[in-house]
Amino acid sequence: MKKTKRKKKAFVPLRMNILFFVVFMLFSLLILRLGIVQIVYGDDYKREIDRKENVTVNTSVPRGKILDRNGKIVVGNKPLNAITYTRPKNIKQEDILKVAVDLAKLIKKDTKEDFKEITVRDKKDFWILKHPKEAGAKVSSAEIKKFKNDTSKIYQLTLDRITEKEFNSFSKDELEILAIYREMNSGYPLSPQVIKNKNVTPKEFAVVSENLDKLPGVDTTTDWERYNVYKDKSGNETLGSVIGKISSSKEGLPKELVDYYLARDYSRNDRVGKSYIEYQYEYVLQGQKEKVKNVTDKAGRVLDSEVVRKGKRGDDLVLSVDIDFQKRVEKIIKEELGIAKQRGDSYLLDRAFVTAMNPRTGEILALGGKQYVTDPKTGKTELNDFALGNLITSYAPGSVVKGATILTGYQTGAIQPGQYLYDQPLHFASTPPMKSWIVGGMGSINDLTALKRSSNVYMFLLAMRLGGQHQYVPEGPLRIDKISAINAFRKNFAQFGLGVKTGVDLPGEQVGFSQAIPPENGNVLHFAIGQFDTYTPLQLAQYVSTIANGGYRIQPHIAKEIREPNDKSDELGPVIQEIEPKILNKVNMKTEWINRVKEGFWKVVNETQGTGNGSFEKDLKVAGKTGTAEGQYDGPKRQNNSYRNLTTWNSTFVGYAPYDNPEIAISVVLPWSYIGNNRDPHTNLKIANRVFQAYFDLKKEREEKGLNESTSTKKVENIKNAKKKQGE
Repeated sequence: MKKTKRKKKAFVPLRMNILFFVVFMLFSLLILRLGIVQIVYGDDYKREIDRKENVTVNTSVPRGKILDRNGKIVVGNKPLNAITYTRPKNIKQEDILKVAVDLAKLIKKDTKEDFKEITVRDKKDFWILKHPKEAGAKVSSAEIKKFKNDTSKIYQLTLDRITEKEFNSFSKDELEILAIYREMNSGYPLSPQVIKNKNVTPKEFAVVSENLDKLPGVDTTTDWERYNVYKDKSGNETLGSVIGKISSSKEGLPKELVDYYLARDYSRNDRVGKSYIEYQYEYVLQGQKEKVKNVTDKAGRVLDSEVVRKGKRGDDLVLSVDIDFQKRVEKIIKEELGIAKQRGDSYLLDRAFVTAMNPRTGEILALGGKQYVTDPKTGKTELNDFALGNLITSYAPGSVVKGATILTGYQTGAIQPGQYLYDQPLHFASTPPMKSWIVGGMGSINDLTALKRSSNVYMFLLAMRLGGQHQYVPEGPLRIDKISAINAFRKNFAQFGLGVKTGVDLPGEQVGFSQAIPPENGNVLHFAIGQFDTYTPLQLAQYVSTIANGGYRIQPHIAKEIREPNDKSDELGPVIQEIEPKILNKVNMKTEWINRVKEGFWKVVNETQGTGNGSFEKDLKVAGKTGTAEGQYDGPKRQNNSYRNLTTWNSTFVGYAPYDNPEIAISVVLPWSYIGNNRDPHTNLKIANRVFQAYFDLKKEREEKGLNESTSTKKVENIKNAKKKQGE
């Protein structure tokens, strides 16, 4: 018995040793595994954890301000109390609906505008959510079996079978919940979506703030709204059509530019510039967005948020426009257009344009445009801002281009400075007489008199010479080389900016119908007097600026400076960039030729028999050229047969002042100013005179107050340097 007991005791240590060895091996394997996980795959697992639990999103910041050249705010941001919702990833629709129901008890979202945005599809989706059993009964078991692998098809069948009575059965309270619910669903996961930012009352803001712990995903914050400071009672904004629009947070990024913006760290619901200045200078105005890290659980619910990088409001854009001058220009257009419309022969006149720019720097000082628009539903006619028309619409300019015609004659050798030609009615075979506006003609005149008195015949004879026909034969045929003549005109006109893009820093600029009509279909004689190709008011302003400054075609620009943001309303931030003058080309013509045309422009306004004489205050020292273009009506009412064949006249003017040291150049365009052969009301000259007067009056007022802006030495040097680069 004793031997047996000793044998049993001998087995116990062996078993214990085996057990300890197994445990040791298991621990060793565990430690080895942990080591591999930590050392070899640690970074991978860490990234996986971060991906699931830490998501960084960008939040929008207010855009930069748009100011005029004197620092006055034109477009700013109005702060708004806002209620937002950040939708977690993988959240159930029932959970979102519960939050919407609770939020609807605390805020009002029941205006006509709120309900108007609710679509039929929204109502159907909401009905399914509210009536799951009834919705399930809309699809048969056979259909469910048939489309078991295509749930979207089953859902579509359900939607199609919801009756109008069913989806219109919601009460006002339920529609309010739906209005909130659809906003919550319209955003992107983990990106704050605005639920309400208009007319949020202090009480609503406070009560929602107090109940945030009961409203998962909901937050209270400060949002912003873009506004134009200069807005009239009718809702018209000064320069509104040129400033452009931005998208709403609901619209987000434009579909055609989504990839472009996403590649530049934008979010899909960011507000961006959609048109013109807001679009062109998006990179300036957008600012640096705030980066927020959202800590989420595996279900995608936000547990905590941390600001990784503070946002910064967009940089401020300073325009070259003088807003006080702009307002006066708009007032002048409105008043003179209203007076002109009272004439019985001006019923087709519906718009007027003024472009004013500094001929030495290209800075646009004012861009005025007004247009009568009739609402087809109400029949009510309003005068709206159409400043944009200065660069996107074009018209036959008439005699204002005769300066370019004369210079083309010099350049090609068709005429010589001081050359006399005989102004008389020209009778060609099988065509009506071609004549000047003075009955019987002007007799023997030179180039300066031709400009002063606006001779058509002088320009016709010049055009004939340009096309190879040097002798007028009464009742004889025209033997002009159309192609070479029109190509020569267009080539030389382009040097002044006529028929080509001006290069203005705004999108959508048009060049008119210059290049659309082939030379072989052209009328050379009409081309010479500005009644063939069409040009924009901005092109006309660049053209006269090129003559005023001695032959330099300078790129017009509406942006003057880019500055760092400064929240102090009475101070501007430091300059980041100054937009320098840019010379596009020096016209290939002698300086004395350009000076001779300038002399002709002076005679137009300041000498007896000049077509602009007596229309301007003498102390303004204006030089310029008048214009009228005859043609069949081609405006917006041309579809009406009673208007289609009417003869109308475009009234135009280009000029600059002071003529001995130009600092402002303008173009004035009134399409379809009057009809028939009635007396010209000269609305173009009345507008031009008042615009020049407004400019110099404003300058004088500021000088008296010690506020006038003087041209800096630096800017003068910049212009000189630019000219040197052109080879002068």
